Amino acid sequence: MHQHPTTTPSDRPPTEGLALTRLDPADYGRAPWKNGGGVTIDIAALYRDDAAAGSWTGLVWRLGRTAIVTPAPFSDLSGHDRQQVVVTGRGLVLDTPEGEIDLREPFRPTGYDGGLSIVSRLEEGPVEVVNLIADRNLARIGLAVLQEGSALFLQPGTHIVYAAAGPVAFEVDGTATPLAHDQALRIDATRPLKLRGEAGRGLIASIYPTASETPPA
Repeated sequence: MHQHPTTTPSDRPPTEGLALTRLDPADYGRAPWKNGGGVTIDIAALYRDDAAAGSWTGLVWRLGRTAIVTPAPFSDLSGHDRQQVVVTGRGLVLDTPEGEIDLREPFRPTGYDGGLSIVSRLEEGPVEVVNLIADRNLARIGLAVLQEGSALFLQPGTHIVYAAAGPVAFEVDGTATPLAHDQALRIDATRPLKLRGEAGRGLIASIYPTASETPPA
């Protein structure tokens, strides 16, 4: 399998059992929505080796940011799980045959089946959202918020800390790690780790291969 986008190593040696890769906005990809209604900024993604970066065929998982400026149907992502959170604006509601999915408040991640028939509703104008999407046969996912003064204990897997709304400062097992707005840090962990928020508010995307017996944090 291959990665996207191309990344550059962190400027400090990785902690034992942790491979740290800084992700810069200049390297983020651009991918059209599956239904062609917009474009997603790809922060990081993993595809099968025979799949083109940005395609929907062969996607294992993807972390991306997108703007929703008008109410519209969502893409059919049957077979995929989605985690979604509003990072700018407020008032997003997803109408489904099973009822509404409430994303009105920013920085409150919600998970749902990507195969649901969804039409977005904007109660207070355009928003930007961050999506974590995965083929449920290949990976399990989780999306969390790291606040100033809070801590998250994470199991082995791939974790991406994203500064979605301003700079973020946090510690990885006690080592200070700042991120500018829109930067991210990918952590490939073969052991458990602790993140502690020092300033700002960051998103933590966690991806676990289905072969792993370790549950999401």
